[in-house]
Amino acid sequence: MKDRLHFLFLNIGHFLDHLFMLIFATVAALVLMSEWGLSYAELIPYATPGFIAFGLCSLPSGWLADRWSREGMMTVFFIGAGLAAIATSTATTPFQIGVGLFAVGIFASIYHPVGLAMVARGGARMGRDIAVNGVWGNLGVGCAALLTGFLIDQVSWRAAFWIPGIVSIAIGIAYGFHFRDRVSTRNASSASIPTPTASATGSTAAASSGDGEFRAMLLRITVIIFFTTAVSSIIFQGTTFTLPKVFEERLGGIGSSATVIGWLAFIVFAIASFAQVVVGNLLDRYGPRLVFASVAAIQIVFFLIMPGLTDWAALFVALCFMLGAFGQIPINDYMIGRMAKSELRASIYGARYIVSFAVLAAVLPLISWVHSNWGFDVLFHILAAAAMAILAAVLLLPGRLPEPVPPAASVPAE
Repeated sequence: MKDRLHFLFLNIGHFLDHLFMLIFATVAALVLMSEWGLSYAELIPYATPGFIAFGLCSLPSGWLADRWSREGMMTVFFIGAGLAAIATSTATTPFQIGVGLFAVGIFASIYHPVGLAMVARGGARMGRDIAVNGVWGNLGVGCAALLTGFLIDQVSWRAAFWIPGIVSIAIGIAYGFHFRDRVSTRNASSASIPTPTASATGSTAAASSGDGEFRAMLLRITVIIFFTTAVSSIIFQGTTFTLPKVFEERLGGIGSSATVIGWLAFIVFAIASFAQVVVGNLLDRYGPRLVFASVAAIQIVFFLIMPGLTDWAALFVALCFMLGAFGQIPINDYMIGRMAKSELRASIYGARYIVSFAVLAAVLPLISWVHSNWGFDVLFHILAAAAMAILAAVLLLPGRLPEPVPPAASVPAE
């Protein structure tokens, strides 16, 4: 029962993590352009410090979790991100909101290396557990547009920051209370469920293989993981951050209010997020190569179709490429979870996410530059090229990961 409750808290944390990081995307597109007299391209850079912190702080967050307590770090995440969001709601200048978003990014960086290290504990259903957790994260992406649009129309854009902030603090207090016995225990999570896995450096498996072929394969897989992590981050940021603005520009025949735009973005994100459940089950059955190649191909096709489309056609195609964009999210986490030692897993996820979120930050100036000069059609061609690069890299993966993890207990997903 306690493991079920823990899994629920981790899922809520993933939801809030992505919610906090994308509130500003909707606020900038629908309110601040007129309120502060700045263009969309001028506002986007103020989100960049937050995404830089989101990436760079992932590594120290994972390091601290492995050496102190993962539950302790999760408590810091909930309460710290909530306080930072409330502080951001008081901003009256672009500089102030940039500082607030930077603070949000610092605390939000905790979730992925720490929360995923607790979810990805091996076992026959690890792919499903990662996928279910991923759905919650993507619902946070969708609700960032939905909730923000609703609160803009009903209260103010500031409420879109401080209301989730209060909720996050309350959840953090509840989390710390329920798991207070683990919060003060060094690395309680990894100690509580021993998971025999292959070493991330290949020492265990290399000993059984007895030659350098395994080491070469492990190096190849590692390079592919980090390359596809970087490139898929271009796609993730290029779609999730810009979709509210894309819909505001192209779906005028369907609706133009902040609430309608928020609902449409939420519907797309919510439906597409369940692609992760399908992908998670397929990963457990077929392995990453075939599944990864399939979702990359879906993205290529629909990114190339999107330019020039409006209204219902644009809405349908956006849903299709988001199915691919969200479907690819759990794949690299799955591969790391299969190959990483339990006691090093949070640090390895930290390294993976420092790459991922550093790229997220770098993509924001790209979005600003492309939109101000050519509009979103050119951006969709760039995203199609990124998906092609992913497909080319994925085809170099082996059909199955070497040395699969022996069955072990995983966090219940239901």
